[in-house]
Amino acid sequence: MASERLSSILSHLKGSGVGTVTSKNADDIVLTCALRTPLTKAFKGGLKDTEVDILMMQTFRHLLSKSKIDPNLVEDICCGNVNDPRASYKCRAASLAAGFPNTTSVSATNRFCSSGLLAIQNIANQISCGSIDIGVAMGIEQMSINVDKQGPSFSPEVMSANQDAADCSMIMGQTSENVGNDFNVTREKQDKWAEISYQRAEAAQKAGWFDEETVPITTVWKDPKTGEEKKVTVTKDDGIRYGTTYEALSKIRPAFTQWGNKSTGGNSSQVTDGAAVCLLMKRSTAQKIGQPILAKFCGATVAGLAPRIMGIGPSIAVPKLLNKFNLTVDDIDIFELNEAFASMAVYCIEKLGLDPAKVNPRGGAIALGHPLGATGCRQVVTGLAEMRRQKKKIFVNTMCIGTGMGMAGLWVNEVL
Repeated sequence: MASERLSSILSHLKGSGVGTVTSKNADDIVLTCALRTPLTKAFKGGLKDTEVDILMMQTFRHLLSKSKIDPNLVEDICCGNVNDPRASYKCRAASLAAGFPNTTSVSATNRFCSSGLLAIQNIANQISCGSIDIGVAMGIEQMSINVDKQGPSFSPEVMSANQDAADCSMIMGQTSENVGNDFNVTREKQDKWAEISYQRAEAAQKAGWFDEETVPITTVWKDPKTGEEKKVTVTKDDGIRYGTTYEALSKIRPAFTQWGNKSTGGNSSQVTDGAAVCLLMKRSTAQKIGQPILAKFCGATVAGLAPRIMGIGPSIAVPKLLNKFNLTVDDIDIFELNEAFASMAVYCIEKLGLDPAKVNPRGGAIALGHPLGATGCRQVVTGLAEMRRQKKKIFVNTMCIGTGMGMAGLWVNEVL
């Protein structure tokens, strides 16, 4: 009886789950504008010759234009980026070029594939504690220009300290094969999920669903055959392969044969260029200045795990997140699960007991691409757009993180 009573009290203190997260309070952190660039194939696509500061500047300009926010009210910008060592310099200059005043501060943050979501969390936390009133979170990656082909080098003393430390040197393809081998995620399962991702993305693009979330980027594109430079306006994602089938995917050769035979170029995320951005503030602030409230950001969390199987990070981060809000997976209407590899996507769906129909309804990174620093923010733009289309309420975005981590964020759609 005592334990039951304690459980009842704890449940009451934690709130009623759905009722609590969907309630509206003046201090809620809300999102009033969210948009993204097209996602284009690295080295081949429409943005391959676009410098990262140009991509930042144009994305910021679209945010200011679409939101109609007075740029003088924005106090801080946090940019998630992985591979550009001068992201802070470039973001600062790009924000000023875009029309933000020099009183708007800038920082860059990097937690690998979760960097875009971390940028959102950083801005939200500053608003919550009163450091700022209004902020912008961006995620961006220009993988055509800033691509990490070799990975980091480590000191022998660090590598010999323990196995987890040594495993931080593994390339991501090796960790994918580890997940496939350790948990028996078959090649067939991986290719079948990849087929679903491509077919959903194709259907979404043909239906025009991405138009609402995407802004055009005008840039210079260099023809790789002739060297001719052309001014182009990129308006659509160009990595979606129409007509992709399981049969075709099953014929693709494994990409990491030294470690396994399941992960391929067809069932792994694409190397991609792109950016996304979100405008955040308290509910009371949005109401005061007349900003439309699109969604409520409830919070995010991160979890660590063995680096050698980093891909299963969402299977740990999602339960941790839901437990904090007294929710279950059945309470969530849509999951944006980053498809770094089909191995981890399939494992996480099965481990968490997710309804596959709720996962990446517009396709995921296998079909759309995975611009590392942008993904955590891009998922929010895409997921909330789909929430509005379906008139659903509660949304989670989540991703695995290199070196063994997972992150997840919780959102409530308020445009029904």
